Amino acid sequence: MAFEKLKENVLDTDVNIHAYLKSSEDYIKLKSFKVLMLGVTYITKVIVIGALTCIMLLILSFAVAFRLAQVLDDTFYGFLIVGLFYALVVMVVYFLRDKFNGPLLRKFSKCYFIKNDPK
Repeated sequence: MAFEKLKENVLDTDVNIHAYLKSSEDYIKLKSFKVLMLGVTYITKVIVIGALTCIMLLILSFAVAFRLAQVLDDTFYGFLIVGLFYALVVMVVYFLRDKFNGPLLRKFSKCYFIKNDPK
């Protein structure tokens, strides 16, 4: 009689452990899907907004270059000035590239550690 009750308790425990493991597995799958989809949607937004921004910048650059060409009466110099402006911007960003690390690390660590806090 005592052994039957013990056997039932062990079987119930086994079933409960399997149910817990199954629900934990489902939770991990759901959590990983959520994180993956957040990443995919973020990357998609960045690509779309970045592509539209590049197109806008290209059109504006042509407009400025052609306007400068009209003012200077030489198309070459209009495009040269716009190209040199972008070269200057690239050099400034290149020399300040180390300044981006700190703010980026703080921003992403805040997002990562607050979202993954078990509280």
